[in-house]
Amino acid sequence: MLAQLLVIFGFLAVVLVLVYWVNQAVRLFDFLIGSGQSAVVFLEFTALSLPNVIRIVVPVAAFAATLYVANRLSSESELVVVQSTGYSPFRLARPVAFFGAFVAVFVALLVHLIVPAAHSRLVDRQAEVTENVTARFLVEGQFMHPAPGTTIYIREITPTGELRDLFLRDAREENSYVTYTSTRALLLRGENGPRLAMFDGMAQTFSPEGRNLAITRFETLNLDIGRLIDMAAPGSREARGYRELSTPELLSGDPALAQGAGVSTDLMITEGHRRITQSMMAFVGPLIGFATLMLAGFSRFGIWNQIFGAVLLIVAIQTFDGAMIDITRESAALWPLIYLPPLVALVLSLAMLWLAGHPGLLRRRPTLPEAPG
Repeated sequence: MLAQLLVIFGFLAVVLVLVYWVNQAVRLFDFLIGSGQSAVVFLEFTALSLPNVIRIVVPVAAFAATLYVANRLSSESELVVVQSTGYSPFRLARPVAFFGAFVAVFVALLVHLIVPAAHSRLVDRQAEVTENVTARFLVEGQFMHPAPGTTIYIREITPTGELRDLFLRDAREENSYVTYTSTRALLLRGENGPRLAMFDGMAQTFSPEGRNLAITRFETLNLDIGRLIDMAAPGSREARGYRELSTPELLSGDPALAQGAGVSTDLMITEGHRRITQSMMAFVGPLIGFATLMLAGFSRFGIWNQIFGAVLLIVAIQTFDGAMIDITRESAALWPLIYLPPLVALVLSLAMLWLAGHPGLLRRRPTLPEAPG
């Protein structure tokens, strides 16, 4: 039974990962290839995004594999034969528990080690690609329009990368037009993307409604050029945040780390505990699916009602899990609530297995007719 679970799980996981991967790969392909990047860069980006996709897909594939194997064993009367030899539902659930433990360990490796490392590398590569794409629009002696409402003109670009006599107009907003001019400028790399450092210039802000013109002279001005020309790669706008922090760092709730990540300490602590509960949910998912199907017993018409009930039950548990996470994000002191959904799911699984071993409690005993006279 364990061998069948692993085979079906592997097949379903590959299929679901491919479906998710194609969905993300289309967006990446449009941006990377359209911006002049090579196929090697495209493959690197898709490989770095795969760990997070696998993290999402693995619990779903494990639950579906359990339902499939249990349904097939039931329809072929194998479960009935094994139970008639004296195997209890708890004994039958042992391979499912081993399977759930395997999936839980795999998910734990993903959420604690592989996904944070892959996300960190992905953000770095997205920043590099964004800067390369931005540099493609810095051409001397031409008026460039990298985005609707944006115009850039550079008289000269020196061999050292200095921009001479820069003109930049931002007319994306209808109520305000801003025109920047500077004698010198440099394209720099920032934490959140490329930035344009302008020297000895002025910013002219024109309001069409009141026909007012405000002029501000500056010696130095930094501008987020990546946001201005709107050429960020998919997902590169996302700050590094907490996703690259290790689980102990998240659970520490260090205010300095929270400030650096741009999130609250409550959110950091919640996400740290959430990483732990993700592997716990991966363990109880197959158990609750198998336990629900064990309640059906043998039926020539199949156990589709129990399968539908198992799906509804796992959806309800996931909804409960999301609600507990939302509550904990408001106050990290309530972090024990995050562990309530997997514990409830485990108790339900054990209760259903116990009921499956006592079928008389679920069925009405036939009433004997009264003797005449």
